[in-house]
Amino acid sequence: MHPGMMWWWKHARRHGCGEGEGAHAGEGGPGWRAGPWQRGAGDDFGGGAFGVRRPLRFLAYKLNLSEEQVGELAKILDELKTERAQAAVDDRRTVAAFADATGLETFDEARAREGADLRIKSAERLRDAVVKALGKIHAVLDSGQRAQLAYLIRTGVLSI
Repeated sequence: MHPGMMWWWKHARRHGCGEGEGAHAGEGGPGWRAGPWQRGAGDDFGGGAFGVRRPLRFLAYKLNLSEEQVGELAKILDELKTERAQAAVDDRRTVAAFADATGLETFDEARAREGADLRIKSAERLRDAVVKALGKIHAVLDSGQRAQLAYLIRTGVLSI
């Protein structure tokens, strides 16, 4: 075996390239191109605030949005992103309140109730923001785009 081939073979084995896909020379599969850095390349739509990593790009592509619609949708998603960030801050405050309530010599029910109330208020604010955002998105889209959005939500491709 050529010495340069040994480097490639060890590198491919170390990084799990082509597991079961013919990563070894002469087996015919995609080889080093099947590495983890190539899997899903170009599919920039995985996990994030609106159920996808790049919700605006994803929706613009899937719903065939015009430039004006993309601009409006960007504003709507930015507002929703801000509300979700505030909900994350509130969640950390809730956890801190629960920890404070249980960390004392005696259980502080008032502090725990304060944390629970904050969690409920935060969830209600986030709920209202999502409903408001959906209403604004509905107003921006035409009937065909609304049907496509409903399909994406119903099938789980897009989670809200």
